[in-house]
Amino acid sequence: MLKNAPVRAPLPLLVAVTMTGTVALHIFVPVLPAAAADLGTSPVAAQLTITLYLVGLACGQLVYGPLSDRYGRRPVLIAGLSLYLAGLLLAIPARSIGVLVAARVLQSLGACGSLVLGRAMVRDVSTAADATRKLAILTMAMTLTPALAPAIGGVVGGAFGWRAVFVLLAAVVAALGLLVVATLPETNRRPVALPGLSAVGAAYLRLLGAPVYRAYVVAGACAGTSLYAFLAVAPFLLGERLGRSPQEVGLDCLLVVAGMVAGAWIAGRLAGRVPTRRAARQGNALCFAGALALLAIDRSGSLSVSTLILPLVLYAVGIGILGPNAVAGLMNVDPHAAGAASSLYGFLQMAFGALFTLSVAAWHDGSATPVAVTLLSAASAAALALRRA
Repeated sequence: MLKNAPVRAPLPLLVAVTMTGTVALHIFVPVLPAAAADLGTSPVAAQLTITLYLVGLACGQLVYGPLSDRYGRRPVLIAGLSLYLAGLLLAIPARSIGVLVAARVLQSLGACGSLVLGRAMVRDVSTAADATRKLAILTMAMTLTPALAPAIGGVVGGAFGWRAVFVLLAAVVAALGLLVVATLPETNRRPVALPGLSAVGAAYLRLLGAPVYRAYVVAGACAGTSLYAFLAVAPFLLGERLGRSPQEVGLDCLLVVAGMVAGAWIAGRLAGRVPTRRAARQGNALCFAGALALLAIDRSGSLSVSTLILPLVLYAVGIGILGPNAVAGLMNVDPHAAGAASSLYGFLQMAFGALFTLSVAAWHDGSATPVAVTLLSAASAAALALRRA
């Protein structure tokens, strides 16, 4: 191949690679109570499999980008997928919650490579004119992941047990890895020297020193993962309190996260017509209204499947509008530091998600109040941040 020849990489495979990064997070949610019961552990301990997965996703995103800049996207991606597969295989025979948590951390440290490098490779092979279209497709696919994965996890877990979820996912990751090895070329044609920790830290500090970046990154992080607070306790709230089966829990989660897809579609329609800041604030207003309605419903003793799901769908629509606008805002702060801006956003997004899930796990009392208060706090923090955007 000529040195300057354009690199071609199949977009469907890049989309699949990126989507894989968060599948293991969402597909396990409906079978969480079954795993907890089988391993003889408490809901709080079982929810660590969600919280620590988010921690791993957050921390890993700060590492994979610089490594792929130096050594190439392809070898680093293959290494990440191998680590991901090892974590899945470790989880299948797990006989204690400690082993399962360790397996989940290993999964997350491998999966975040897919999340980071899939996006990077899409940018690598796209012209300036084509990048927006391809990244829009990627964003929509990423929105569908948390909508589809819980439903799949509920059906598979309900039919074959919670361990079957990891068997299925291991088969998918192994097949994807083989496709990457066989068909995906190296897309990073200009490797750079691996920067020192001080240089990387300085770049991140420069971004955090920009008030507009701080505003959008906080708003985006609150939007991007606050709904994980509901997903982490959905099996216990819907299953134990409201009597839903694992399959029904998966479908209920599908309805909620489908609201994000609707919101993302609305955000696309608003793009170019409504200023970024205004669209972000409008989306966050819907989040605030949904969280407030859920809190009022739960405190009044009126909680049912429908009165739980409907406010959460409204909240999710708001996320779908707020999230893309916040990301667009933070990526425009310094176009020459777009990679660092994206990595830092990914880290903070998942760190916030871990905080949200940890808060509802610690406050677990069988009601929807912990979820409602957490979501209301996230919407309030985003509103305060957007005042500085």
